[in-house]
Amino acid sequence: MSKYTKPPLLLIPGLACTGTLFAHQVEHLSPLREVIVADHTGHDSLGAIANNILKKAPDRFALAGLSMGGYLSFEILRQAPQRVERLALLDTSARGDLAEKAELRRAAIKLAQAGKFEQVCKAFLDLSIAKSRHNDTSLKNAITQMAIDMGADKWILQARSLMARSSSVALLPYVKCPTLVIIGDEDQLTPMDHAVEMADSIPGARLEVIEDCGHMSSMERPEKVNTLLYDWLTWT
Repeated sequence: MSKYTKPPLLLIPGLACTGTLFAHQVEHLSPLREVIVADHTGHDSLGAIANNILKKAPDRFALAGLSMGGYLSFEILRQAPQRVERLALLDTSARGDLAEKAELRRAAIKLAQAGKFEQVCKAFLDLSIAKSRHNDTSLKNAITQMAIDMGADKWILQARSLMARSSSVALLPYVKCPTLVIIGDEDQLTPMDHAVEMADSIPGARLEVIEDCGHMSSMERPEKVNTLLYDWLTWT
């Protein structure tokens, strides 16, 4: 018999990220709930990835996603809203890709196909973290290693799924579960107004801004993210 009385917590990592993205959160939150890190690879559409996650997920769960994990969280809400007990959206957006962003992804895919995947990953490092961590070699190496561990082939499928995704803005007013929105104050990849839009449009949602933090909040400011997620899991 399980020692847990509440539904498990399902974590969905971001693009080019493995479970390492949430290592601190898994350790901190496991005493409270069973914690599962989803497999968000293997398909080139968010719908197919979300469907695969749902097939392996518990009947009901708390759901938290960072960046691409947030996009997938919205897709899960489209497919099975009744299974989501509560929702946390970290450094993500409800909007689809702009044309310029899609073009950047196409160029990056071409480089990855040409054997320059590690170069692609390193090119976005400074955009992914706060300025105060631009000289944090350990953090940068950990982020790069996640991408290397995933591999170019899986990353290309993920990138294609992001280019093809639809906007989830119209879905926001229909999210009925308790929702937390988290964003770093220096997030350059998902701007602050995207977080504000989600928090303002989802009924009852709370917005938390983490200072001195970029896009990789769960790794940059793990203690703060741990506290926010712990509190969110205990909301009544």
